Amino acid sequence: MQVVMGIDPGAANLGFGIVRVEGNRMVALDGGVVETPAGVPIERRLQRIHTELGELLAWHEPAAMAVEEVFFGKNVQTAMTVGRASGVAMLAAAQAGVACFSYTPQAIKMAVCGSGAAGKKQVQRMVGTLLGLPELPAPDHAADALAVAICHGGGAGRREAVALAQAAAR
Repeated sequence: MQVVMGIDPGAANLGFGIVRVEGNRMVALDGGVVETPAGVPIERRLQRIHTELGELLAWHEPAAMAVEEVFFGKNVQTAMTVGRASGVAMLAAAQAGVACFSYTPQAIKMAVCGSGAAGKKQVQRMVGTLLGLPELPAPDHAADALAVAICHGGGAGRREAVALAQAAAR
């Protein structure tokens, strides 16, 4: 059994999803969004993200944190802010002794839907199906974070984590 925390980074809305992986079976343990108000200075917003993720890491004790890589679009300022939130999430994981792994949006969509071009609704439906949820996961940021956790827990990420653990044990 392995517990994986998935992160959909953002300074205003950082999605998190916690998934337990047992063989080929995955179960959602937790998911949600760390929200920070727009009028608050960025350092305080990042502090809140760090504190809340630290509490979630302590509570769930995941073996790995999987983070969606920052997609650089036209708005460089937004990408920088998302990158800061991603860095704070990785710092919280490092402080808790949790290994971090990054995945591109296309790799996540491929792992969850079988297509790197899948739309948001398709990803949301597949996350619900793969985790056996009674309804679609919401909000979008939480659904995306669960998808990141599924990506890591479902295959290549899990193999990489096992290889790292075995190398550390030697």
